[in-house]
Amino acid sequence: MELTNIPYLASSSSSSFYSSYSRCTCRGKRAGNLVITASAAGGRCAADLACSQLVEQQNEDALSGPRSSWHYRRREFASAIFLPLLLPHVDVSSAAETYNESIIRSGVRNVLTKAKAAGVLRLVFHDAGTFDVSDKSGGMNGSIIYEVDRPENTGLNRSIKILGKAKAGIDDIQKVSWADLIAVAGAEAVALCGGPEIPVRLGRLDSSTADPAGKLPEETLDAAALKTLFSTKGFSPQEMVVLSGAHTIGGKGFGSPIVFDNTYFKVLLEKKPQTSSSGMEAMVGLRTDWALTEDDECLRWIRIYAEDQARFFDDFRAAYIKLVGSGATWRTA
Repeated sequence: MELTNIPYLASSSSSSFYSSYSRCTCRGKRAGNLVITASAAGGRCAADLACSQLVEQQNEDALSGPRSSWHYRRREFASAIFLPLLLPHVDVSSAAETYNESIIRSGVRNVLTKAKAAGVLRLVFHDAGTFDVSDKSGGMNGSIIYEVDRPENTGLNRSIKILGKAKAGIDDIQKVSWADLIAVAGAEAVALCGGPEIPVRLGRLDSSTADPAGKLPEETLDAAALKTLFSTKGFSPQEMVVLSGAHTIGGKGFGSPIVFDNTYFKVLLEKKPQTSSSGMEAMVGLRTDWALTEDDECLRWIRIYAEDQARFFDDFRAAYIKLVGSGATWRTA
Protein backbone atom coordinates (compact mmCIF):
# COMPACT_ATOMS: atom_id res chain seq x y z
CA MET A 1 0.00 0.00 0.00
CA GLU A 2 1.30 3.43 -0.88
CA LEU A 3 1.59 5.31 2.39
CA THR A 4 3.15 8.58 1.25
CA ASN A 5 1.20 11.50 2.67
CA ILE A 6 0.17 13.76 -0.18
CA PRO A 7 -2.34 16.64 -0.01
CA TYR A 8 -5.31 15.99 -2.25
CA LEU A 9 -7.47 18.16 -4.47
CA ALA A 10 -11.11 18.39 -3.38
CA SER A 11 -13.95 18.73 -5.90
CA SER A 12 -15.65 21.43 -3.85
CA SER A 13 -15.34 24.88 -5.38
CA SER A 14 -15.38 26.43 -1.92
CA SER A 15 -12.11 24.98 -0.61
CA SER A 16 -8.51 24.43 -1.65
CA PHE A 17 -5.95 21.97 -0.35
CA TYR A 18 -2.31 22.77 -0.80
CA SER A 19 1.07 22.57 0.84
CA SER A 20 3.27 25.55 1.54
CA TYR A 21 7.02 25.58 1.87
CA SER A 22 9.24 28.71 1.84
CA ARG A 23 9.73 31.79 -0.28
CA CYS A 24 8.90 30.69 -3.85
CA THR A 25 5.31 29.67 -4.49
CA CYS A 26 3.47 29.17 -7.78
CA ARG A 27 -0.29 28.79 -7.59
CA GLY A 28 -2.88 28.23 -10.30
CA LYS A 29 -6.64 28.12 -9.99
CA ARG A 30 -9.21 26.32 -12.10
CA ALA A 31 -12.94 26.64 -11.45
CA GLY A 32 -12.19 28.02 -7.99
CA ASN A 33 -9.97 25.07 -7.01
CA LEU A 34 -6.26 25.24 -6.31
CA VAL A 35 -4.76 22.86 -8.83
CA ILE A 36 -1.04 23.59 -8.62
CA THR A 37 1.23 24.55 -5.73
CA ALA A 38 4.96 24.14 -5.71
CA SER A 39 7.75 25.73 -3.69
CA ALA A 40 11.38 25.35 -2.83
CA ALA A 41 12.89 25.12 0.65
CA GLY A 42 15.12 28.15 1.25
CA GLY A 43 16.37 30.83 -1.14
CA ARG A 44 14.70 32.25 -4.23
CA CYS A 45 13.47 29.78 -6.82
CA ALA A 46 14.83 30.05 -10.35
CA ALA A 47 11.27 29.99 -11.65
CA ASP A 48 10.11 33.03 -9.62
CA LEU A 49 9.61 35.08 -12.78
CA ALA A 50 7.57 32.38 -14.49
CA CYS A 51 5.42 32.01 -11.37
CA SER A 52 4.73 35.73 -11.14
CA GLN A 53 3.77 35.83 -14.80
CA LEU A 54 1.27 33.04 -14.30
CA VAL A 55 -0.24 34.81 -11.28
CA GLU A 56 -0.50 38.07 -13.25
CA GLN A 57 -2.27 36.27 -16.09
CA GLN A 58 -4.71 34.73 -13.59
CA ASN A 59 -5.48 38.16 -12.15
CA GLU A 60 -6.14 39.53 -15.65
CA ASP A 61 -8.48 36.61 -16.38
CA ALA A 62 -10.37 37.18 -13.14
CA LEU A 63 -10.96 40.83 -14.07
CA SER A 64 -11.89 40.17 -17.67
CA GLY A 65 -14.62 37.65 -16.98
CA PRO A 66 -14.98 33.97 -17.95
CA ARG A 67 -11.86 32.32 -19.25
CA SER A 68 -11.77 31.06 -22.79
CA SER A 69 -10.78 27.49 -23.53
CA TRP A 70 -7.59 28.91 -25.08
CA HIS A 71 -6.58 30.54 -21.80
CA TYR A 72 -7.45 27.39 -19.91
CA ARG A 73 -5.35 25.18 -22.17
CA ARG A 74 -2.44 27.63 -22.06
CA ARG A 75 -2.48 27.65 -18.27
CA GLU A 76 -2.81 23.87 -18.08
CA PHE A 77 0.15 23.53 -20.45
CA ALA A 78 2.18 26.01 -18.40
CA SER A 79 1.38 24.07 -15.21
CA ALA A 80 2.63 20.86 -16.74
CA ILE A 81 5.84 22.58 -17.92
CA PHE A 82 6.74 24.50 -14.77
CA LEU A 83 5.80 21.95 -12.11
CA PRO A 84 8.63 19.53 -12.99
CA LEU A 85 11.08 22.48 -12.94
CA LEU A 86 10.01 23.45 -9.45
CA LEU A 87 9.74 20.06 -7.83
CA PRO A 88 13.47 19.21 -7.92
CA HIS A 89 14.10 22.18 -5.59
CA VAL A 90 11.72 20.83 -2.95
CA ASP A 91 13.16 19.26 0.18
CA VAL A 92 10.99 16.15 0.19
CA SER A 93 12.39 15.02 3.53
CA SER A 94 10.66 17.90 5.27
CA ALA A 95 7.77 18.81 2.97
CA ALA A 96 4.78 16.95 1.54
CA GLU A 97 4.68 16.30 -2.21
CA THR A 98 2.47 18.43 -4.40
CA TYR A 99 -0.52 16.57 -5.85
CA ASN A 100 -1.86 18.01 -9.09
CA GLU A 101 -4.97 16.81 -10.91
CA SER A 102 -4.05 18.45 -14.21
CA ILE A 103 -0.85 16.38 -14.41
CA ILE A 104 -2.90 13.18 -14.08
CA ARG A 105 -5.51 14.27 -16.61
CA SER A 106 -2.85 15.27 -19.12
CA GLY A 107 -1.14 11.91 -18.72
CA VAL A 108 -4.41 10.09 -19.32
CA ARG A 109 -5.20 12.12 -22.43
CA ASN A 110 -1.87 11.09 -23.91
CA VAL A 111 -2.94 7.42 -24.01
CA LEU A 112 -6.74 7.57 -24.22
CA THR A 113 -8.81 7.47 -27.41
CA LYS A 114 -12.56 7.25 -27.96
CA ALA A 115 -12.18 3.62 -28.99
CA LYS A 116 -10.52 2.85 -25.63
CA ALA A 117 -12.93 4.95 -23.53
CA ALA A 118 -15.52 2.24 -22.80
CA GLY A 119 -12.90 -0.19 -21.50
CA VAL A 120 -11.40 2.44 -19.22
CA LEU A 121 -14.84 3.41 -17.87
CA ARG A 122 -15.62 -0.28 -17.26
CA LEU A 123 -12.43 -0.45 -15.20
CA VAL A 124 -13.89 2.15 -12.83
CA PHE A 125 -17.07 0.16 -12.29
CA HIS A 126 -15.22 -3.08 -11.66
CA ASP A 127 -12.79 -1.53 -9.18
CA ALA A 128 -15.40 0.45 -7.23
CA GLY A 129 -18.15 -2.16 -7.65
CA THR A 130 -16.73 -4.50 -5.01
CA PHE A 131 -17.74 -2.10 -2.23
CA ASP A 132 -19.96 -3.46 0.54
CA VAL A 133 -21.47 -0.83 2.82
CA SER A 134 -22.11 -3.31 5.66
CA ASP A 135 -18.45 -3.99 6.42
CA LYS A 136 -16.86 -1.17 4.38
CA SER A 137 -14.88 -3.70 2.37
CA GLY A 138 -13.83 -3.32 -1.26
CA GLY A 139 -14.42 -0.19 -3.26
CA MET A 140 -12.29 2.29 -5.17
CA ASN A 141 -8.86 1.15 -4.07
CA GLY A 142 -6.97 0.03 -7.18
CA SER A 143 -7.33 -3.65 -6.27
CA ILE A 144 -8.61 -4.35 -9.78
CA ILE A 145 -4.98 -4.79 -10.90
CA TYR A 146 -4.92 -8.01 -8.82
CA GLU A 147 -8.32 -9.21 -10.06
CA VAL A 148 -7.98 -9.26 -13.85
CA ASP A 149 -7.95 -13.08 -13.98
CA ARG A 150 -11.51 -13.30 -12.67
CA PRO A 151 -14.11 -14.20 -15.31
CA GLU A 152 -16.11 -11.01 -14.73
CA ASN A 153 -13.00 -8.94 -15.46
CA THR A 154 -12.12 -10.52 -18.79
CA GLY A 155 -10.55 -7.98 -21.12
CA LEU A 156 -9.75 -5.39 -18.48
CA ASN A 157 -6.05 -6.19 -18.63
CA ARG A 158 -5.94 -4.17 -21.86
CA SER A 159 -7.26 -1.07 -20.11
CA ILE A 160 -4.83 -1.58 -17.24
CA LYS A 161 -1.93 -1.72 -19.69
CA ILE A 162 -3.14 1.49 -21.32
CA LEU A 163 -3.29 3.32 -17.99
CA GLY A 164 0.00 1.74 -16.96
CA LYS A 165 1.69 3.73 -19.72
CA ALA A 166 0.11 6.92 -18.41
CA LYS A 167 1.10 6.07 -14.84
CA ALA A 168 4.75 5.63 -15.78
CA GLY A 169 4.89 9.16 -17.18
CA ILE A 170 2.89 10.71 -14.36
CA ASP A 171 5.02 9.02 -11.69
CA ASP A 172 8.08 10.75 -13.15
CA ILE A 173 6.51 14.04 -12.04
CA GLN A 174 4.38 13.01 -9.06
CA LYS A 175 3.33 9.67 -7.67
CA VAL A 176 -0.25 8.66 -8.41
CA SER A 177 -2.17 5.75 -6.94
CA TRP A 178 -3.95 3.32 -9.23
CA ALA A 179 -7.23 4.24 -7.53
CA ASP A 180 -6.85 7.95 -8.32
CA LEU A 181 -5.60 7.22 -11.83
CA ILE A 182 -8.56 4.98 -12.67
CA ALA A 183 -11.08 7.43 -11.19
CA VAL A 184 -9.67 10.33 -13.23
CA ALA A 185 -9.34 8.19 -16.37
CA GLY A 186 -13.02 7.20 -16.20
CA ALA A 187 -14.05 10.85 -15.96
CA GLU A 188 -11.80 11.67 -18.92
CA ALA A 189 -13.32 8.80 -20.93
CA VAL A 190 -16.82 10.20 -20.39
CA ALA A 191 -15.79 13.74 -21.37
CA LEU A 192 -13.82 12.55 -24.41
CA CYS A 193 -16.97 10.89 -25.80
CA GLY A 194 -19.09 14.00 -25.33
CA GLY A 195 -20.40 13.37 -21.83
CA PRO A 196 -20.32 15.68 -18.81
CA GLU A 197 -17.15 17.06 -17.27
CA ILE A 198 -16.69 15.36 -13.91
CA PRO A 199 -14.46 16.73 -11.11
CA VAL A 200 -12.52 14.07 -9.21
CA ARG A 201 -11.25 14.42 -5.66
CA LEU A 202 -7.71 13.06 -5.29
CA GLY A 203 -5.90 11.27 -2.48
CA ARG A 204 -7.00 7.63 -2.60
CA LEU A 205 -4.66 4.97 -1.23
CA ASP A 206 -4.17 1.69 -3.07
CA SER A 207 -4.93 -1.71 -1.64
CA SER A 208 -2.09 -4.25 -1.67
CA THR A 209 -4.44 -7.22 -2.08
CA ALA A 210 -7.43 -8.26 -4.16
CA ASP A 211 -10.96 -7.51 -2.95
CA PRO A 212 -13.36 -10.39 -2.16
CA ALA A 213 -14.81 -12.11 -5.22
CA GLY A 214 -18.49 -12.32 -6.11
CA LYS A 215 -19.31 -8.67 -5.40
CA LEU A 216 -20.17 -7.52 -8.93
CA PRO A 217 -23.66 -7.86 -10.46
CA GLU A 218 -24.19 -11.07 -12.41
CA GLU A 219 -25.65 -10.68 -15.89
CA THR A 220 -28.60 -12.96 -15.04
CA LEU A 221 -30.03 -10.82 -12.22
CA ASP A 222 -33.55 -9.43 -12.47
CA ALA A 223 -34.50 -5.89 -11.41
CA ALA A 224 -35.39 -6.82 -7.83
CA ALA A 225 -32.07 -8.57 -7.31
CA LEU A 226 -30.20 -5.68 -8.89
CA LYS A 227 -31.88 -3.16 -6.61
CA THR A 228 -31.00 -5.27 -3.59
CA LEU A 229 -27.38 -5.64 -4.67
CA PHE A 230 -26.92 -1.95 -5.38
CA SER A 231 -28.42 -1.08 -2.01
CA THR A 232 -25.62 -3.10 -0.34
CA LYS A 233 -23.23 -0.72 -2.08
CA GLY A 234 -25.09 2.37 -0.89
CA PHE A 235 -26.85 3.22 -4.17
CA SER A 236 -30.52 3.96 -4.77
CA PRO A 237 -32.54 2.58 -7.72
CA GLN A 238 -32.26 5.99 -9.39
CA GLU A 239 -28.46 5.94 -9.05
CA MET A 240 -28.38 2.36 -10.33
CA VAL A 241 -30.32 3.36 -13.45
CA VAL A 242 -28.25 6.45 -14.21
CA LEU A 243 -24.96 4.58 -13.76
CA SER A 244 -26.24 1.89 -16.11
CA GLY A 245 -26.36 4.63 -18.71
CA ALA A 246 -22.58 4.20 -19.02
CA HIS A 247 -23.44 1.32 -21.38
CA THR A 248 -24.27 3.96 -23.96
CA ILE A 249 -20.61 3.68 -25.07
CA GLY A 250 -18.78 0.51 -26.00
CA GLY A 251 -19.85 -2.45 -28.02
CA LYS A 252 -23.19 -3.20 -26.41
CA GLY A 253 -25.22 -1.84 -29.31
CA PHE A 254 -26.76 1.28 -27.76
CA GLY A 255 -26.14 3.90 -30.42
CA SER A 256 -22.61 4.96 -31.34
CA PRO A 257 -19.93 3.10 -29.33
CA ILE A 258 -17.91 6.30 -28.97
CA VAL A 259 -20.64 8.84 -28.16
CA PHE A 260 -21.76 9.34 -24.56
CA ASP A 261 -25.42 10.42 -24.72
CA ASN A 262 -28.87 9.24 -23.62
CA THR A 263 -29.40 6.79 -26.50
CA TYR A 264 -29.13 3.91 -24.02
CA PHE A 265 -32.43 4.89 -22.41
CA LYS A 266 -34.17 5.54 -25.71
CA VAL A 267 -33.28 2.06 -26.96
CA LEU A 268 -34.53 0.45 -23.74
CA LEU A 269 -37.90 2.13 -24.22
CA GLU A 270 -38.35 0.39 -27.58
CA LYS A 271 -38.99 -2.80 -25.61
CA LYS A 272 -38.40 -5.06 -28.57
CA PRO A 273 -35.55 -7.38 -29.55
CA GLN A 274 -32.95 -5.93 -31.86
CA THR A 275 -32.34 -8.20 -34.83
CA SER A 276 -29.46 -8.45 -37.22
CA SER A 277 -29.75 -8.56 -41.02
CA SER A 278 -29.81 -12.38 -40.83
CA GLY A 279 -32.88 -12.29 -38.62
CA MET A 280 -31.02 -13.55 -35.56
CA GLU A 281 -31.33 -11.66 -32.30
CA ALA A 282 -28.45 -9.20 -32.01
CA MET A 283 -26.39 -8.77 -28.87
CA VAL A 284 -27.76 -5.42 -27.72
CA GLY A 285 -26.94 -4.83 -24.10
CA LEU A 286 -27.01 -7.30 -21.24
CA ARG A 287 -29.87 -9.11 -19.59
CA THR A 288 -29.48 -6.72 -16.67
CA ASP A 289 -30.02 -3.73 -18.97
CA TRP A 290 -33.38 -5.01 -20.16
CA ALA A 291 -34.32 -6.11 -16.65
CA LEU A 292 -34.51 -2.45 -15.68
CA THR A 293 -37.49 -1.97 -17.99
CA GLU A 294 -39.43 -4.63 -16.06
CA ASP A 295 -39.46 -2.61 -12.84
CA ASP A 296 -41.86 0.34 -12.54
CA GLU A 297 -39.47 2.47 -10.45
CA CYS A 298 -36.56 1.89 -12.78
CA LEU A 299 -38.73 2.40 -15.85
CA ARG A 300 -39.79 5.80 -14.56
CA TRP A 301 -36.14 6.92 -14.45
CA ILE A 302 -35.45 5.41 -17.87
CA ARG A 303 -38.20 7.58 -19.31
CA ILE A 304 -36.88 10.69 -17.56
CA TYR A 305 -33.36 10.22 -18.92
CA ALA A 306 -34.59 9.29 -22.39
CA GLU A 307 -36.41 12.62 -22.59
CA ASP A 308 -33.83 14.82 -20.85
CA GLN A 309 -30.16 14.31 -21.67
CA ALA A 310 -29.08 17.28 -19.53
CA ARG A 311 -30.76 15.67 -16.52
CA PHE A 312 -28.97 12.41 -17.34
CA PHE A 313 -25.61 14.19 -17.49
CA ASP A 314 -26.18 16.01 -14.18
CA ASP A 315 -27.32 12.88 -12.35
CA PHE A 316 -24.57 10.74 -13.88
CA ARG A 317 -21.96 13.24 -12.72
CA ALA A 318 -23.26 13.08 -9.14
CA ALA A 319 -23.50 9.29 -9.14
CA TYR A 320 -20.01 8.91 -10.62
CA ILE A 321 -18.48 11.11 -7.93
CA LYS A 322 -20.18 8.95 -5.32
CA LEU A 323 -19.06 5.75 -7.06
CA VAL A 324 -15.37 6.66 -7.14
CA GLY A 325 -15.52 7.62 -3.47
CA SER A 326 -17.04 4.30 -2.43
CA GLY A 327 -14.81 2.48 0.04
CA ALA A 328 -11.85 4.75 -0.64
CA THR A 329 -9.16 5.23 1.98
CA TRP A 330 -7.79 8.75 1.78
CA ARG A 331 -4.37 10.24 2.29
CA THR A 332 -4.06 12.72 5.10
CA ALA A 333 -2.06 15.95 4.83
